[in-house]
Amino acid sequence: MNKVEIKVIKQEKGVYVDSPIVDNRVNNTGRPVNKKSSRQIRLRKQRLYNKLHSQFIHGVKFKINNDSAGEYVYECGDKAGSHGYIRSAVGGHVCNIDYVGRTKVEGFTYVLGRKINVTINLKEVTFIK
Repeated sequence: MNKVEIKVIKQEKGVYVDSPIVDNRVNNTGRPVNKKSSRQIRLRKQRLYNKLHSQFIHGVKFKINNDSAGEYVYECGDKAGSHGYIRSAVGGHVCNIDYVGRTKVEGFTYVLGRKINVTINLKEVTFIK
């Protein structure tokens, strides 16, 4: 009894190549992703937190508590050891930054000669495009 070998070749539309294109269906496990599983929820949160952190670090304008007048921008420090500072979008200095985490930013400012600690939760910040 002779066995017949079937070779599956997937060719993309509009591409004419002499060599066959590799069939990519072998990489599909066929299982749907359970978007409500705890792993997918955790991965979704991590993606969001990384996006917020990246936007903050790269100097995207943001608002705190949807304040209509206050737009702020993070500026990176000039020296190797400094973390930078936050300035208003107009240009005035607001506070110095000590720590930039994934979802939390800590800093300080001086008001009437007293040191005031500032904590910003990046999950509650609204970034402006």
